[in-house]
Amino acid sequence: MPERPEKDQKVAVKISENTKRLAALSRSYSSSSGEISEKKAAATAPTLAAKNQQVREMSTTARTMSTLEISNAMKEVKEQDKAAADSLHTLKARFTATMEVAVSKIFPAGFGWQSSSILADKAGFADDSLNFALTTGAGDFAGVFLGHNLYYAVKGALGFETPETRETAETGLMLASAAFCSGAGWQPIVNTLQGFEMSFGGVFTGTFIGCGTLFYAGLRASRTLLSETCKYIEEPTYENSKDDASLSISIGSATAFFVGTDAAYLPAQNFLINVVGTPEGTGDLAGCAIAGSSTALGFTTCQTGMNLAYPKDKCWID
Repeated sequence: MPERPEKDQKVAVKISENTKRLAALSRSYSSSSGEISEKKAAATAPTLAAKNQQVREMSTTARTMSTLEISNAMKEVKEQDKAAADSLHTLKARFTATMEVAVSKIFPAGFGWQSSSILADKAGFADDSLNFALTTGAGDFAGVFLGHNLYYAVKGALGFETPETRETAETGLMLASAAFCSGAGWQPIVNTLQGFEMSFGGVFTGTFIGCGTLFYAGLRASRTLLSETCKYIEEPTYENSKDDASLSISIGSATAFFVGTDAAYLPAQNFLINVVGTPEGTGDLAGCAIAGSSTALGFTTCQTGMNLAYPKDKCWID
């Protein structure tokens, strides 16, 4: 019995030593695990840094692209706004000029032609005679020349900017000379087409083409003959031939609408009879006013289409 405490003491010492070994092993394991974790962290750090850098670069790129897209979109909107403003300005200028031409030249041309036809009739000239054609051509000439010069004289007197007097006169002379050609040819063309018993549409179209062509020929001849002595009349060129041609189309339209004043020829087909038709018994002054209105209507109708269709600086009226 006395030996038992000694055995217990040895067991206690053994247990204590084993506990110390376990503690040491635990510390060793913890230290080793820490080293392993640090090594893993050290190994993965460059990869994580690279990925973070990539993310930052992608974010920067996205912001840059977004800024560029916004800038480009704003630039595009500004360009569209400028184009729209230019287009409106061009249209405003074109329609203003169209009204000026209609008032100063086209209405007076129709009025002058009808007035001279009354004089020719009173002088006993048959409407199929050369004298009648020359008289009405002269009436067209006078209407354009006087209307053009009078319009700019009044405009200048009211304080508006106008061309020089000589330039106005020379331009009026050139346009009036061309109007003489189309005015003199109007009645012979209409007589010929009606003599073939063509439909109203046929007479309308034939007059459009015939008088438009005569006006163009008169313009080109006027440039050729007058450009040497008139400083403001440009000599014939390819560029002004295009302008002269487009103007002549609108003049052709004016002369075609004038056909509508004849209420006696195929009235059922005359689609203008209720607008510009001149029935029997109409007074001379009223007839002249209707004639001028018909040519002005024909001109503005055709020119409106040109104003809308032609690009900037491509239409004669620009």
